[in-house]
Amino acid sequence: MNPSVERQLLAALAQLDETVKSLATAIPKPSLLPLFTRIDELTLQLPRGTDPALLHYLHKKSYEKARLYLQGRDVENQAGNCRHV
Repeated sequence: MNPSVERQLLAALAQLDETVKSLATAIPKPSLLPLFTRIDELTLQLPRGTDPALLHYLHKKSYEKARLYLQGRDVENQAGNCRHV
């Protein structure tokens, strides 16, 4: 995997997590659309051979699972409705 894309993706996922956590008190409310767009752009830059689990999380918009995976914490992910962790 391209370490640069991986780092950028992790940073974007972390930023999304922080932004979502701030929504309750943020005035004005931030737009999440630019973050989703950035994550989608970075996902498209991942090389062939990228771990299918990471691709699954990103394509299913399971961003918390993708963030945990990239942090080396995939063991913390719970199985979803699709029966995939």
